[in-house]
Amino acid sequence: MSTSARMLRLLSLLQTHRYWPGGELSERLEVSPRTLRRDIDRLRELGYDVDAVRGVAGGYQLRAGGVLPPLLLDDEEAVAIAVGLHTVASGAVAGLEETALQALTKVSALMPPRLRRRMDALRSQTDGVPWGGGPVIDAVVLTVLAQASRDDELLTFGYQAPPRNGQSSDPTHRRVEPHRLVSLGRRWYLVAYDRDRQDWRSFRVDRISDPEATGQRFRPRELPAEDAPAFVRAGIKAVGHRYVVRVRLTAAADAVEAYVGRWATVEPDGSGCVMTMHTDTLDWPLMVLAHLDSDFTVEEPPELADLVAGAAVRFGRAVGPGQLSPGARPAGPPRR
Repeated sequence: MSTSARMLRLLSLLQTHRYWPGGELSERLEVSPRTLRRDIDRLRELGYDVDAVRGVAGGYQLRAGGVLPPLLLDDEEAVAIAVGLHTVASGAVAGLEETALQALTKVSALMPPRLRRRMDALRSQTDGVPWGGGPVIDAVVLTVLAQASRDDELLTFGYQAPPRNGQSSDPTHRRVEPHRLVSLGRRWYLVAYDRDRQDWRSFRVDRISDPEATGQRFRPRELPAEDAPAFVRAGIKAVGHRYVVRVRLTAAADAVEAYVGRWATVEPDGSGCVMTMHTDTLDWPLMVLAHLDSDFTVEEPPELADLVAGAAVRFGRAVGPGQLSPGARPAGPPRR
């Protein structure tokens, strides 16, 4: 029996809340008393309350009131559950929003206190829905930032600013009052007040290293924006992007805006609309256009028009001649 399978079996036995003599547990799990003690210690480290009686007749029992499932999750696994279910609950997958929210609530309630606090912090301190394919984010970094934001706790970390004019700068040490985590497009950002620079900043989470909560509390300041996502978008717009995307669509403006949300500007144009987007890559606007149930014309940039043309050829080859029904369109945007 593998270690993980044995741990699940041990927790399942303890969940009956009966008193288990140590010898009987060892026999059931086919391990030595020393290995059993190590497994019990690991359960305690994860937050499960296990009482022990020493001596010849010693044994173990899950503390009364600990209604816990046979789940053993480390920090990274707990974060994965929180991010995955929160993403689905926010409407990233059509039709599963309510179910995902119920699942997230149940799983959070059944976690040991330490892991539940990490999951709740990440869920409650994040705005927006991340799309896959962005920079890889350290799960521990995310949870530290989320907990400090929730608890109004001063935070320190190293930060590598993005290159300017092709030149990289040295990492800097930051002392900030964290406000909120924002997932925008393919990246995560931390919105915080920088104490040394005495101004608000948004930090890319993939450029943050060694975050540490200092234990020092602060009184939250008023954010100079409608909300955290608006602050991040304004900062990104001020820096500038590689591409300005402008597309004219036949769909109504409200339908397009309901799909793209805050990641684009949509203006009515007759019976259709014009969508404008600032981005460093073109895969995101290509994805949007592929999902919208609308005819469209790419006005700029020409690189996006080339990508659309190439995608049309590939999709045509995938379907094959004569297999696409007349007037067929791709699936429309998910309901929100």
